[in-house]
Amino acid sequence: MLDFSPVRRKELTMAELVQALTPADLRRLTDEMVDGMLGLIAEAVDADVVFVPLDPDAHDSAASEAEAVDLAWTLGHVVVHATASSEEAAWLAAELARGVPLPDKRRSRYEVPWETVTTIAQCRARLEESRRMRLATLDVWPDAPHLDNAYQLWDNGPRASAVERFVRGLAHDDSHLGQIKDIVAQAKAARAPVTNV
Repeated sequence: MLDFSPVRRKELTMAELVQALTPADLRRLTDEMVDGMLGLIAEAVDADVVFVPLDPDAHDSAASEAEAVDLAWTLGHVVVHATASSEEAAWLAAELARGVPLPDKRRSRYEVPWETVTTIAQCRARLEESRRMRLATLDVWPDAPHLDNAYQLWDNGPRASAVERFVRGLAHDDSHLGQIKDIVAQAKAARAPVTNV
């Protein structure tokens, strides 16, 4: 998997990190990320998907409802959120690669309602579906992608090319790996039998 720590430490820009990546690399990196996420939930059970972890840092400033701003996310919630973000990045990257000019701050996002994801089978299926969808977007890239086509991600933010836009989805996935690992560990501990000593 890509090491995003130099970007997070501001030692490299995302554009610098991805400058040599090809569409074949994006396929490989997508498979590595999805396989990594599936590995983190390999031993999870249905109860872990709806388990509400302790998360004192929970804060979602983009939440649509006030009561959801400081809500600790379940495993199902993290999976649908992360996959939606990566799919959005992949779809926008495909448009850029095809030479389509995009308006600044363009969005293309759908997130499965997290409350409907209650089983580990649903989490695994959502990750596999997301893999399939992301890889399919790479099939629509032309043989000579328009890698100079870019758009501004947010106000005063960077302009991203197709490769950078795609990889930003993987970076977002990467930012949730520790959260997934923590939720699974907390859920496993919560379902462990209590022993009296």
